[in-house]
Parts: sequence; C-alpha cells; structure tokens
Amino acid sequence: MKNRLIIVVATLVFSINYAQSSKIEEINMEKEILKKAKLFGDQAVAIKSLYALIVLEGENSTYKDSLAYSYFTARNYGPCFMVTSEILKRDPNHVEMLEMNAISLESLGALEKAAEVYSKLLVKSNNNYHAYTIASLNYRMKKYDEAYTAIKNTESLNDEGNFKVTFSINQSHTQQVELLAAIQYLKGIIEMELKSNDAAKLSFENAIKIQPDFVLAKDNLEIVSK
Repeated sequence: MKNRLIIVVATLVFSINYAQSSKIEEINMEKEILKKAKLFGDQAVAIKSLYALIVLEGENSTYKDSLAYSYFTARNYGPCFMVTSEILKRDPNHVEMLEMNAISLESLGALEKAAEVYSKLLVKSNNNYHAYTIASLNYRMKKYDEAYTAIKNTESLNDEGNFKVTFSINQSHTQQVELLAAIQYLKGIIEMELKSNDAAKLSFENAIKIQPDFVLAKDNLEIVSK
C-alpha cells in the first residue's frame, strides 16, 4: 500500500513538472513567433501570438498591454477599447491605458463616455492637452457652458509644448497648430456660441499672436469683427 502511494505521488509530481515544462516551452515558442512577426511586420500573426501568450500566462498577463498597443497602433479602436477596459479593471491608474481607452471611445463616436474617461485622465496627468480635449468634446456635443469651463481650466495648466492640433482648412487642406493657439481658438468659438463676441474677438487675436498664420483664427476674427 505504501509503495503504491509513493508511485502515485511520484507520478503526480512528474505529471505536474511535465505540464509546467511543456507550458514554458509553449510560451517561449510563442515569444519567438511574436518576435519574428514584429520583425517582418505581420500584425495579424503578432496579435494571434499575443492572444496565445495571454491564455498561457493567465488573467494577469503583461501581454495584454502589448495587445492594446497593437490594436491602438492599427487604429482598431473597438478591440482596443475592450482590452484597455479589461486592463483598467485591474489597474485603474494606468495612464497610458486610460488615454488609449479615451481616444478609442472618441474615435468610436462615444463622446459622452470619452469625456468622462478624459476627466479621469486629467486628474492624473494635469495635462492641458487633455483639458483641451474635454472642452472640444463638450463643444462637439453642444454643451457650451461645460466646454467653456473646461477651456478656461487649460489656462491654469502647464504647457509641455509636445502637442499640436490638426485643423481642416477645407476639403483638401489641413493645418498643424500650436496647442496654445488652438486653446485660444476653441475658447473663441465657444464664446461665439455663448454670444460673447467681444471676448471671442480677443481670444482669436490671442490665437493669431501665438501663431500668425492660423487660418481659421483669422477667418473667425473677421466674422466676429463684423
């Protein structure tokens, strides 16, 4: 009886060790496939390997982050939102995941929810680009009072000088604008909606002082001046 028990225990230990060894081999193989897929620019294979690694490593796999980045880089915002949402359940303070989650929601047209996530992000980043985006989202939803409060908030935040905003001038042309000029411009068009034309005029003038070639600011300054 004792000998049989020893054999059973030994068999069980062997089976566990074999399973663990086999799993490690699988993980290492998938890592090699992932490395090759990235080297050759094969996004589909890379994502497939990321999913395999997540399943093999379990719920807390760090490869979920890589999967979110892969979807975000490919502008595949639906899956990106789903993956980042799952990561944020485990780590709600993950700034990069919050930002990708917010951008995904905005790109999917869920402006209200995007504004909520950007608000959470702003608390952590204290970044004037995030405050500007909240104002822009509220403006697009025609929530002009909320938009004005948000855009005023940007003026008290530090500017990192890392961001530019792209504006469509017409159907075939766009313009890159300094963030500080974009903030003043957005403030101006919100003020126009709030029937504060004198304040709007000053905001457009400030935008042009920051970026003298800002086409839309010039156009709106001409409109409000009339």
